[in-house]
Amino acid sequence: MAKVPAMKAVVDVLVSEGVDTAFGCPGAAILPLYSALRGSGIEHLVVRHEEGATHMADGWARTTGNVGVAIGTSGPAGTNMITGLYTAQADSIPILCITGQAVSTKLHQEAFQAVDIVEIAKPVTKWAVQVKEAAQAPWIFREAFRIARSGRPGPVLIDLPLDVQKQLIEWDADIDARLPVAVPQPAPARVERALDLLLSARRPLILAGGGVTLGNAGESLLNVAETLGVPVGVTLMGKGVFPEDHRLFAGMAGIQTSQRWANAAFLESDLVLAVGARFGDRHTGDLSVYRGDRRFIHVDIEPTQIGRVFGPDLGVVSDSAAFLDALGAAAARRQVVRPVEWVERIGELRATLDRTEDFDAVPIKAPRVFKEINEFYGEDTYFVTAIGLYQIWSGQFQRAHKPRHYQVCGQAGPLGWEIPAAIGVKKAKPGAEVVGVVGDYSFQFLVEELAVAAQYDVPFVLVMLNNTYLGLIRQAELGYDMNFEVDLHYDEHGTDNVKIMEAYGCSGTRVTEPDGIRGALEWARKEADRTSRPVLVEVMIEREANAAMGTALDNVAEFEPVP
Repeated sequence: MAKVPAMKAVVDVLVSEGVDTAFGCPGAAILPLYSALRGSGIEHLVVRHEEGATHMADGWARTTGNVGVAIGTSGPAGTNMITGLYTAQADSIPILCITGQAVSTKLHQEAFQAVDIVEIAKPVTKWAVQVKEAAQAPWIFREAFRIARSGRPGPVLIDLPLDVQKQLIEWDADIDARLPVAVPQPAPARVERALDLLLSARRPLILAGGGVTLGNAGESLLNVAETLGVPVGVTLMGKGVFPEDHRLFAGMAGIQTSQRWANAAFLESDLVLAVGARFGDRHTGDLSVYRGDRRFIHVDIEPTQIGRVFGPDLGVVSDSAAFLDALGAAAARRQVVRPVEWVERIGELRATLDRTEDFDAVPIKAPRVFKEINEFYGEDTYFVTAIGLYQIWSGQFQRAHKPRHYQVCGQAGPLGWEIPAAIGVKKAKPGAEVVGVVGDYSFQFLVEELAVAAQYDVPFVLVMLNNTYLGLIRQAELGYDMNFEVDLHYDEHGTDNVKIMEAYGCSGTRVTEPDGIRGALEWARKEADRTSRPVLVEVMIEREANAAMGTALDNVAEFEPVP
């Protein structure tokens, strides 16, 4: 067998695993890998900060379902990646971070930029490993892809000492292949028991979480819902996995990202079939209210997730699509016909417990922004949004109709995630329209990655809800413990974010009246196409804007008039 550079074998594995784009920042300790990337067909985008690389890989992975790749050199490059690894771990996103390292003989001598990144990364990865023998390199990379994809997906990190990268190994890519990934199947008896419980319930709900999206189980979910006639609610991470205009859509229950009618429907339910959902605290709120007297079936691919928050009446370990397909087949065998009263009740709640969106007030109210977004963009648009009040508004008002078209960093919530994630989404779907919904504060973090989009002609639109940080003040006034003093001194409009865009070779416009939003969105779409660069629509909303929030599903305070 011929000998090849170890990093050539590694790149062969990356190509074989379906990686066509990587995001990273070169440095001395990772140059052998970068040398092997030349001519591989893998496009590489040089980022401005390694955290940005991880979020780009994250956005790419959420959109494609494949493993995203971020690359950095030794020392602080790896530590800069920790936030991105944590974000991916929290949302079950498969990414691979590759770090360079000082030569093996210097690791115990506190050499320049030699840090034990493996130990640092272990708490926020499924697997973190250092390649100690060059001959192991391609096999460790194969195993990393298998682990990232298996069970509950998640991030992995591989650390490459410089001397290991430079070695030759025996390798033949022509006879290599991916490692198989096991797909957990449900126990048939538990599928039948789940169906028994569903059929015995008068007001059952299916709760679709992020695991349904990750398992590509959207069609299976739709089939089961229609076969059984059972309404489907979604969590924030499941948003888009079930069409929101479907008669069986039961909305999103929760104490932040939620609809009034969805909370009401959930509280009236007597059984919840949760598939690929982990019962996060921003969804459940007060558990005594959330659980009530209703029964729960919890289906998850990760066994240790079942019972983590509370013990369900029935637990099922399974891939989401495998379970839903088995449940649909069992229902078809029994020729299930359910009464329609519960579905009609869901429709009644939806029609009578909505929130107001069509405000004409100046300053602009946040719900009006999402009304314009919903009416202007089509169902094929990919949306990216991060953390803060605008995420809560987005969850409450923004529509999503297709899986993987609504990307949100749900659990970790790192500020600045939107811009690099949007770059990753656009590289995954170059022909699609990509829109980032951002806040004026989060926009300041990782804003330097705009230079990456400008350099590599990556166009997308950013819609900013700018309340100049005053949402934090409003939360403090309402009694939330913000743990800091808020500076009340600010100018009339805060930071001029359009000028920031222009500084990075991009463009933008500011909107101050609601009637100007639609025209600005139309201009931004054309401008992004014309320039092949990001474009900002900065919407100045009321300073004391807030979102409906509470402590329990039956205790959500509304901050705007409702019908």
